[in-house]
Amino acid sequence: MGRRSSVVMETRLEGIEMVARGKVRDIYRIGDELLIVSTDRLSAFDVVLPDGIPDKGKVLNQLSRFWFERFSKIIPNHLITTEPAAFHSELEPFREVLAGRSMLVRLAQPLPVECVVRGYLAGSAWKEYRESGTVCGIRLPAGLRQADELPEPIFTPATKARTAHDENITLEQMTAMIGEEIAKRAVEAALAIYRRAREFAYNRGIIIADTKFEFGLIDHELILIDELLTPDSSRFWDVREYRPGISPPSFDKQFVRDYLEAVGWNKQPPAPHLPAEVIAGTAARYQEAFRLLTGHELT
Repeated sequence: MGRRSSVVMETRLEGIEMVARGKVRDIYRIGDELLIVSTDRLSAFDVVLPDGIPDKGKVLNQLSRFWFERFSKIIPNHLITTEPAAFHSELEPFREVLAGRSMLVRLAQPLPVECVVRGYLAGSAWKEYRESGTVCGIRLPAGLRQADELPEPIFTPATKARTAHDENITLEQMTAMIGEEIAKRAVEAALAIYRRAREFAYNRGIIIADTKFEFGLIDHELILIDELLTPDSSRFWDVREYRPGISPPSFDKQFVRDYLEAVGWNKQPPAPHLPAEVIAGTAARYQEAFRLLTGHELT
């Protein structure tokens, strides 16, 4: 498996309070701040797989930092630092495992919705459009094909489901949940960032078909939290391979999904192990997306 032994599947920082363990991230609390560690865990069909993807967590962490810094003038974010040398002293013993895959952030109150922006017709949006001609209650032109570019990016919120798939909701439902002022600010920020990021990425060979933003509140101020414009939170397509009418190849875990579908897995735990070529192919796609977007090698 080559580098498989170096895959970080979980972190155990002795003496540091772990407050959450997600499908990918381990989250610790230090005073009124959080330490978010992006592991190399991979989930497919809502199940965490037994095999990780080498350096996947580093891609997510360092790409999020790249975007947070780039768009900080549009809206503040929770990032404090990604440099272990600047972390709290009690984290010094863990510097090696934290390097490149962790960020210290401000503690915020997360909004109970996911703010999705779509520029192309794909995924659950394509399914809904075929059934009703709408996406989250938004009427779209007739005759669109799978993966077609939309006339304008659309904001399509979703609920945060803890145990099942997220459920698309309307903007009116979102507004009722979080209030008109916060909802308006979230929509404006999400659309502004998406438009700028999409143009930036396209010029570097990647189409950002859609993406998910997470927002939170600190002292009633809306900020960006979680990750930003990564292959896990977005649908990245290769400009060279893009063709409307089909589902284009993506810079994420599509290799894994295709393999699991091919072997007939029932999508219930436990998930099967992945062959070496699927692990390597997936890692290569994540790292290629990072290089194209940032112009740098992963560190």
